[in-house]
Amino acid sequence: MTVENLLVELLVEELPPKALRQLGDAFASVLGAQLEAQGLTSAASAVTPFASPRRLAAHVSAVSDKAADRAVRQKLMPVAVGLDAEGNATPALLRKLQALGADLSDPAAAVAALGRASDGKAEALFHDSIVAGATLQAGLQRALHEAITKLPIPKVMSYQLARDCELPGWTSVQFVRPAHGLVALHGSTVVPVTALGLRAGRSTQGHRFEAAVTPVVLADADSYAATLRKDGAVIASFAERRAEVARQLAAVAAQAGGGARAIADDALLDEVTALVERPNVLLCAFEPQFLEVPQECLILTMQANQKYFPLLDAAGRLSNRFLVVSNICPQDASLVTGGNERVVRPRLADAKFFFEQDRRKTLASRVESLDKVVYHNQLGTQRERTQRVRALVQAIARQLGDAALAAQADLAALLAKTDLVTDMVGEFPELQGTMGRYYALNDGLDGAVADAIEDHYKPRFAGDSLPRNLPGVVLALADKLETLVGMFGIGKLPTGERDPFALRRHALGVIRMLVEKDLPLDLNALLADALPAFGDKITDPSAALADFIYERLAGSLREQGYSAQEVDAVLALRPQRLALVARQLAAVRAFAALPESPALAAANKRVANILKKAGDVDAHVNPDLLQEKAEQDLYAALQRFVPEADAQFDAGDYTASLQTLAVLRAPVDAFFDDVMVNAEQMDLRLNRQGLLKSLHGAMNRVADLSRLAI
Repeated sequence: MTVENLLVELLVEELPPKALRQLGDAFASVLGAQLEAQGLTSAASAVTPFASPRRLAAHVSAVSDKAADRAVRQKLMPVAVGLDAEGNATPALLRKLQALGADLSDPAAAVAALGRASDGKAEALFHDSIVAGATLQAGLQRALHEAITKLPIPKVMSYQLARDCELPGWTSVQFVRPAHGLVALHGSTVVPVTALGLRAGRSTQGHRFEAAVTPVVLADADSYAATLRKDGAVIASFAERRAEVARQLAAVAAQAGGGARAIADDALLDEVTALVERPNVLLCAFEPQFLEVPQECLILTMQANQKYFPLLDAAGRLSNRFLVVSNICPQDASLVTGGNERVVRPRLADAKFFFEQDRRKTLASRVESLDKVVYHNQLGTQRERTQRVRALVQAIARQLGDAALAAQADLAALLAKTDLVTDMVGEFPELQGTMGRYYALNDGLDGAVADAIEDHYKPRFAGDSLPRNLPGVVLALADKLETLVGMFGIGKLPTGERDPFALRRHALGVIRMLVEKDLPLDLNALLADALPAFGDKITDPSAALADFIYERLAGSLREQGYSAQEVDAVLALRPQRLALVARQLAAVRAFAALPESPALAAANKRVANILKKAGDVDAHVNPDLLQEKAEQDLYAALQRFVPEADAQFDAGDYTASLQTLAVLRAPVDAFFDDVMVNAEQMDLRLNRQGLLKSLHGAMNRVADLSRLAI
């Protein structure tokens, strides 16, 4: 058995850049896992992925040329079924042995070779055999097929193999891109596997323009990366290439002087890394006059359209310089820089033209144009949606009791969607809201209104900032609630992983604003206020939507480190002020640490079950009907401690409220030990149930403590 390192490479045409990193990792991991499953690698083996625009490869250490043979024991059947009274094989056993390829020239010897053991029910017959380990060629062939089949290909291409390839005639192949070469080296030995109509060899192709030799011949598996870099001018490792791009970006930005730095963008860095095999970062510039355009527009067009890295100055403002990651390293780079500068100029000129044209009309003059923008065929136009959002803004502002806030938020709501009909947002949809702010300031509107127009889309994603002012918070809250109520009202709910209207994100945004901005708003009141503006366009989705929001809140709280029990106990009461939930959870956690907690939680669960069976119970208690000392003591304890706990609850000190009630443990335990709740006398039974109802109400204002019972 020979153990060597293995290298497998697929040479293809340019792969989709946004998927390259995932494709490379998937190819290597599946290949390694399949080899391990066949016993060709060991626990010490390591898999290293490689991915460049034109290749997917994997280096696997410590790969055997043949897997070890395996002893296999297969259960055949119970002894009572396989052998007759004389111990001879039954026809059923003979058929089974024949199917296994056993030598039946001497049936008695075949039976004697079988193993016997209990299968847990009865004695059974077992067939022992040695299965030969897979050879590297067969195992790698299977692993390569699995690695190709399981690639997360965003879109499959169909192409035909050439006539002189391994397969005769014209054969159609489906893969992410046409494949042109296959390398498989075990040490320095070629493993003769095939894939996509290609037979493995030791030759590959380097850089299309700058390779020192063509083809690049690989001596062995371990020299792959070094040989490609030296002879092929290719950095095969995605991680190494990405690090090199990042290093050069920082170095060239530093050379530009003035404290310049490239805008950090991990997604763009990944994409550019997937576009080049030999990165060469160059400094370019554009005319300063374009800086009159909002920098968001210039940054977006350079990053999204041209894959450039804009440079910021020391103050964090956009400069007129940018970095290009070239795939060639000419002695004179002026043609490359000049060409990129010529390419970007028309894009910036378009942005400047759009900005100047848009500023000629006020946002207010564009409101009527929203009648032509369909929001949803069942919910009407953006102008109709604007009116619904304005109505909810007014309702929220009324709850907050601020007339000035209502005026600002209403004006922002009126104009929030008008930038959708501007030329700039038509060209760059990602700038909606951002351009609304610029145009609002251009119209002379108050800065708070302009900020609210931009911020009403926030939070756009997990971890995004919230609106910077209260008008923006009110508008963002109304906008997201309108979307949630409308979509739930027409039955457009998320299903599985599909959420085309981003309703989960909207719900989390509502939760974050209510909690982090500590808004004194009731969730049910918000949902009720959103309904009237829809008229008969929707059915009331309040119950389902509230469930949806509490589910998102529960998940968020668990991610923050609260236990499922703690979250369940608090949210079981459906708290309306979400901003107070964190305090309730802290109180529950403190209560759970008390020695009285387990007994009180169990008692609460018992009380809840009794009241559930009793039906509609009045919490009234007649002291004259309290006959047993235990029920008299419990009533006295409630009279003494509940007012104090209620005062602490009303003051927002939930922890103190629960700790005050912890003293009820002893009288509660005594009550259940000594008192028959369901007494035969109806007046005694109802009075005792009323006492338990009072206890239950007092104990469960902060959380449903029965949920803490184990």
